[in-house]
Amino acid sequence: MNVFQKAATAATLTLATLGAQAGHVLVVLSDSDHLDLRDGKVFQTGFYLNELMQPVKLLLDAGHTLAFATPKGNAPTVDASSVDKSYFDGDAAALQSHQALLDQLQLTSRTKSPVVSLSRVAQIGYDQFDAVYVPGGHAPMQDLLTSPDLGRLLTHFQSRGKTTALACHGPIALLSTLPDAKAFTQKLEAQSSNAPQPAWPYAGYRMTVISNEEEEQAKAYLGGGVMKFYPQTALQQAGGAYTSNKAPWTAHVVVDRELITGQNPASAKGVAEELLRRLK
Repeated sequence: MNVFQKAATAATLTLATLGAQAGHVLVVLSDSDHLDLRDGKVFQTGFYLNELMQPVKLLLDAGHTLAFATPKGNAPTVDASSVDKSYFDGDAAALQSHQALLDQLQLTSRTKSPVVSLSRVAQIGYDQFDAVYVPGGHAPMQDLLTSPDLGRLLTHFQSRGKTTALACHGPIALLSTLPDAKAFTQKLEAQSSNAPQPAWPYAGYRMTVISNEEEEQAKAYLGGGVMKFYPQTALQQAGGAYTSNKAPWTAHVVVDRELITGQNPASAKGVAEELLRRLK
């Protein structure tokens, strides 16, 4: 059973029921269930429920097939704090339906998850996918930003102008395409400034990510810990043309060429809607 069929089976869909125009979307998540903070502190996290499941539901409802991957192929973890109706416009029924779909897909199951590794995705072939989507939550800050396998995948997509969508903390994954992502992030962690990276495939792209202002407002959420650096600063230092919303926590989606980025949890649905337009 291939990766598409695994995901479709988990969603109680079959390839035979899909139209000929159905797209194949790869959803990439973090393996991590935590984020290392400054001073040795650790924050338990994962993906945000709405940032993953609102796009996933919209894509499945539109007849597209999905595959799910993490760098190592481990089942991802949902950030428990995101399982809240506030992220679904206060709609408890919407929260319940998206949670039920997550359970149906079995993505977080340690024994039944359809998630595969990014090395397996490379074996299947990047050209099998029409688009890639990376949701947020703090977990991408732990591993996606320096994943060589993700860097190769995103570079392939960028070089061919194939739709690449990311939301909230997800756009930090774009750093994986740097010539030396680890060295770049190490300088950020040391609070040293990086020079713009002209060899970065996304240099000069207009993009967004959760803002420094929003991160400052959410500091209490970290339980007294402090992030090693903020993603807005990281993308700006790499050479991204950062844009922000006018009021914190309001939806903001930026489109530049094949790249679609959303700023915060409220932006996930807008990212998905733009992704859907690209797949038609």
